[in-house]
This record gives sequence, structure tokens and C-alpha cells, in this order.
Amino acid sequence: MPPGMRRATAEGERRPAAPGTAGSAGQLEGWRQLAHALAACLLPSGRRRRPSAAEQGPMASGTERGAEAAGSPAACYRELSRFPAITRAALGAAVGGQTFLLYTECSRPDLPRRRLLRFSRHYSLRRTGSGDLAVSRAALSAEIHHQLLSQDSPTGQHRAVLSRCPRRGHELLEVWGSGGRSHSVDLTALGKHGEVYTEGPFACLAWSRSETRLLYVAEKCRPKPRPPCPWDVPGAARPAEEDEDEEGEQFVYREDWGEALSTRSVPVLCALDLEGSSVSVLEGVPEHLSPGQALWCPDDRGVVFVGWWHEPFRLGLSACSNRRSGIFHLDLAGGHCELLSAERGAACSPRLSPDGRRLLYLEGGLGGPHRQCLRLRMLTWQTRQTATVLDVVQEPTEAFTGLYGEALPPRCWAADSRRAVLGTPQRSRTDLLLVDTEVATVTNLTAGSPEGCWELLTLQWDLLVATCSAPHRPPSLVVAVLPPVGRELPLCWVPVEDAPTVPGVTWKTLTVHPLCSGQSPAAHGAQAFEALLLSPTDGTAPHPLVVCPHGGPHAVFDARWRPSMATLCRLGFAVLLVNYRGSLGFGQAGISSLLSHVGEQDVADTQLAVEQALSSEPLDPHRLALLAGSHGAFIALHLLSREPERYQACALRSPVSNLPALLGTSDIPDWRYTSLGLPYSFERVPRAEELATMLLRSPIAQAARVRTPVLLCVGARDRRVSPTQALELYRVLRARGVPVRLLWYPEGGHALAGVETEADVFGNCARWLLQHLGQPRRDSTGRHSP
Repeated sequence: MPPGMRRATAEGERRPAAPGTAGSAGQLEGWRQLAHALAACLLPSGRRRRPSAAEQGPMASGTERGAEAAGSPAACYRELSRFPAITRAALGAAVGGQTFLLYTECSRPDLPRRRLLRFSRHYSLRRTGSGDLAVSRAALSAEIHHQLLSQDSPTGQHRAVLSRCPRRGHELLEVWGSGGRSHSVDLTALGKHGEVYTEGPFACLAWSRSETRLLYVAEKCRPKPRPPCPWDVPGAARPAEEDEDEEGEQFVYREDWGEALSTRSVPVLCALDLEGSSVSVLEGVPEHLSPGQALWCPDDRGVVFVGWWHEPFRLGLSACSNRRSGIFHLDLAGGHCELLSAERGAACSPRLSPDGRRLLYLEGGLGGPHRQCLRLRMLTWQTRQTATVLDVVQEPTEAFTGLYGEALPPRCWAADSRRAVLGTPQRSRTDLLLVDTEVATVTNLTAGSPEGCWELLTLQWDLLVATCSAPHRPPSLVVAVLPPVGRELPLCWVPVEDAPTVPGVTWKTLTVHPLCSGQSPAAHGAQAFEALLLSPTDGTAPHPLVVCPHGGPHAVFDARWRPSMATLCRLGFAVLLVNYRGSLGFGQAGISSLLSHVGEQDVADTQLAVEQALSSEPLDPHRLALLAGSHGAFIALHLLSREPERYQACALRSPVSNLPALLGTSDIPDWRYTSLGLPYSFERVPRAEELATMLLRSPIAQAARVRTPVLLCVGARDRRVSPTQALELYRVLRARGVPVRLLWYPEGGHALAGVETEADVFGNCARWLLQHLGQPRRDSTGRHSP
């Protein structure tokens, strides 16, 4: 919380009496009573708990109290957060070609302990005589401790594990096999580099084909700062070994890669030789590049990596696929570095085919929207010739809307080295697509399935391992055998871990056609968009509606499982997730249509989706609320000022409210210009007329019209949207008497991520909506009713 915002005790408010003072025994007992009273009344975060049954007295029956507790936001969120997410999968070596071992890593919030619980599961997959798969659990689940990164070798015989020693904090890179641990190297003790990158766009852990070396990315080693010396003490002498060149270097500003990457500044490629247990930092990477996403060449004599240009300075990289980058080949023998992709483009995610002859990667345009429709490119390794397999899709078709994923699956190639499988948004779904690289065709493997979100975890030996979910169904783990070329459909998925459908939630996709005077619905920029409507199945309509435009703005709400949204339904709210024009999955033309129209087209689309939902669904037009973050909060604030009486409550996370103020505070200042259709260059200096245009598009300029109660949630360490944006808005609204509350998370970033933070943010938002929209009543059966 910012200074000056501590809650003061109101005049006349009673304070707790001091403990008894009659002798030491009386003091001790008095302190015990006070401590017991405080522990009974306060949660760990300082919030007052709900009174106990004894404290409530005869006003509420036990049944009513139980029903209230069971239907509280915290209880519902806790119940629906227990379903694990499957984050990684690997197939072990085949036994006789018919049996495979499947290893998975899962995670779920451990709310009582305020941490993320990570654990592994093991399965056995067996091909039957009919070609089907038989699945069985091979071992009990086991918690994963201190592991940062892991990767199985190409044969599945070894697993490399990067972990952190809990006592000393050192990073250890170990190799495990059927005989136990075969190698253990203390990377920190060697001192060849800084911290290893374990997540984000640079991170990797790659085996050589010979399975004798490992490749990874770490922060460049910096000289440790010398302890301060008391030069001001009379007679103190400067140490003779003091390097004059290092004097004055301690406080030099060092750039990083922005939001969620504040500890990532100068990455270096590192190789571990298992035979000698030696680590080397690879030389030959040009000084103007930051390397990442590395893998070994087919002959193990070089590496392929993605290099991001960082001159003249770094721009934020998280959720920005438009940064200048290329695919490079580094020859380890000669130190020669060769650019394999386009000179001026944004390339990433290289994936080598099993036979080592083809390299797939994604390529986007340089600059422009921060996320775009991408090309799928393929390089023939021997000839170094590149070709476009799938091009950018301007206008979507029913069969294919384009590629929008940030990365290809780690193992996406089929055994024939001809076909690849990848996941990407397709309108308001995320589907698995099979791409035949020889004939450049696309086959949607999951179109029409009841699950709205599919993600490929691995593809090995033509066995597909994937997860699928829907707004009313948590993630399930499924497997399938990839048929021969031309016979991929229908694909038979076999459940491994089948999650149940959550009762009380139903969903549908709404198609919205914008109204454009003088144009047909098919005109440029006027294509239809979609919204997902989640509704409670219990109780009697009409339901209060919570409207959620997504952030980005170039992002998408796909039809996946979201515990927070399902919880709102269980509390009696309908939820509208709006994919306004500019969202991913609807073609590049739709993405480009938002440029120069932010604060106008996106706002109008969101309100149009609301009006259509109100006219066609059993919803209460007098109980509407807004729940959004980042650019979605920007849209919500515009709606509050344009229709002050329309919405009864608003809860926002990391809101954008003052565009010109972000030029000097955001890690992506280029987006401030691009979003308004203005050109950007690194040497750009803002002009008065441009600042005026930005301010006119800013919600803060119309904040005087807001009447709706607003809850603001911000992270003090947000590098994308400064928390001072919310602080400025908070002061304006409070000065004008608008009900407003500001939650300030000292360690929070833009996403307000983390088990404890996410639970606290959702709990406060849900209570804010209940407070200002009213608790949906229950009928005699316990179901919600208006």
C-alpha cells in the first residue's frame, strides 16, 4: 500500500484494553487472552474472519450458516481450484515397441499453505492387437521438490533435472536414469555464469543427439560488487588490488527485458559436458544479440538458437512477438554465427525434425501489433533454403483462421518427419492442427469437440499426449495414436485422467455482428466477433451479469477451464467473456482493425456484446458489473464514463487509465504510439499534439463522469502498466465521492500472479460484486433465484 494510505482509527472508535497488570502471572494471562482474541478475529493477512457459530448467536441457524459458508467466494474458489493443471509430459523408452511409460508433471494451488503444489504422475501405455491403447497407472503420485526445469533425452533413457539446493541456494544440474542418479554438477559453485533461465522466452534445456551434452541459457556472470570501504575514515588506505576501471560501476543502470523478465538482462548459451562434468559458456554469439531457445544441430557440432536484437535498447518482451529476432546457427568449431531466417523479422520457436533434415519455426512481422498472426516457416538443413508452409491469414475461413501461438510444442513432429501438430486459437477455441509440410495442408484434429481448449504436451513415436478442457470442465489428460498420412480423421482419443464436469455451470458461444453504416458485415474491419457466455444452471433467471473484456488487447478468451469464472457462476452470476475485434484467432485483418481505434472500436464492441446477450439470454439488465484487467480495464473505464448508470459495480486489475503517462513508465512505450496508428522509432520524442491525442483516448480524461463503485487491484512491481495509473484514478474518484477501494500488492507484477495473490484478488473482487450487485437469493431447495 502506498505511503499515506494507512487506515487511521476513527475518533471515538474503541481500542482493545491493555492486558491485566496485577503481577507477572496476571500480565502473562492477560497477554494470552489478547493473543487468543486477535488470533480468533484475524486471518493471516489481517482481515477479520467470519464470526463463529457461538458469536453469531441465535440469529442464524446452523443450516443457514453452513449454506452461507459453503456458498462463500472463498469456499467456492477453494473447491474449484483443487483440479490440477498438467504442465508437462514425456514418453519413456518403448519396451518391444508396444509399451510406453508416460511421465507427467502437474500443479495446483495449495491455498492453506499459500504455495503451488507440484507433483508427478506415472502411467503405462500399451498398444493392443487391434491398434488401440490400454492405459494404467504405473505409480502413485509424488510431490516435486525444488525442481526448476527438467528434460528427457531423445531415447527416453535419461532425464536432466535442474534443481535448487534448499540449504545453500545453489543450482544443481543432475542426470537420472534407470540406475539412479548418474551425474550431479553444482553450477553455482563452478561460477561460470549467473542464474539459469528456467522460464520465459529465453529458457531451454536441450540434449545433444549423442546424449552426452546439455545446452541451457543463463545470465552472464558479473563481477561481484566489492564491499563498501570507509574512505572517509582518517588513515584508511585504498587496497592495492583495487581495479581503477571498476570504480564507479556499482550503480550503473543495467537494462532488462521488462515485465516478468526483470532479472533477465544478458543471457548466454551454456553447455554441460557430461563426460567431463565441465561447463562452458559458448563463444561466437554477436554482442548485439540476446540468445535463447537453443537446440543442438543434427551432427552435434553446432547449435541453433533464437537471437533478439537489443540495440539501441531493450523493449519489453513478455507477450510481444513483434520484437526483432532471428534463427541463428553457431558453429562450435569455428565460432562462426550464421543468420538462417529473414534479416528483418520476428522469428522464434525452432523445432528440428526427427531425421534432422527440416527445421520448423514461427515468423511474424516486425513492429505493429504486439501479437499477430504468424507464418509457419521451414528450413531444409542441408541446402539452407527456407519456404513458407503456412502464411499469414488476413480473412479467416471456417477451416482455418491462422496461427497465433507464442511457441510450437517442444516435440511437435510426427515420426515421418513430414507432419507436425500444434495448438493455436481458432476464434474462441484453441484447437490442435495437423500440418503436412510437403503439401502445405491443415487438418483440424479437434474441431467440433465439446472441449473448447486443447493443448499438445508431447508427440513421440506417433503418440499424441494432450490436455483438453472447457469452461465447465477442468483439464483432462488424453492420448491418441497418430494414423498414417491421409487417414488422420477421425482421431480416437483415450482418456488417461478424465476430469468430471463441474455442476452448476453451462456455456455457449455468441456471435456478434458489428453495425457499420454503409458497409456490409463482410467489409474490412466489420467482421463478426464472439463472446463466451457462462451461466449458472441453478436457480431461476434472470441472472446478474459480469462483463469481462480481455486484456492485451491482442489476446483471446478461449473456451478453457478458468476456476475464477466457474466460481462466479457457482455464486449465481452469469459471465460474459468478450473477444472484441482485435482479438487473436480471427485473422490478421481483425487484429489490424483495432490500430488507431483503441478506446473506440473495442469499447463499442464490448457494449454491443452486452446488449446482444441481454436481448437473447435470461439476464438481469439492472444488475451489471465489469471485471477486467490491463487493456480490458481500459475498456471497462471507458464504459463507466460513457454510460454512468448502466453498471452497478466494477473490479479492475492493473488498469490502464492515462496513456501519455505510460510513455516514460511502461516497458513497451512503442505500443502507445502503435495503438493510435502513429509510427514508432527508437529515437522517437513525443510531440504535444500526440500527447493530446493520447490523453483524449484515456479514461482519466472522462473520470469525472464515473459514478459506479470501483475496486482497483495493482502490483507495486508492475513494469507494463505502472501502479501509479490506479493511484491517480483512485484519488480522482475519491475526491468526487465515488465509492473506490485500492488494493496494493507490494510483490505483485502486472499479472498479479502467485497462489496467495490470485486468491486474495479474486476474493476481494467477488465480495465487491456481491456487495454492490447483491447476493443472489436462494430458493427453498438451496438454488439461486433472483
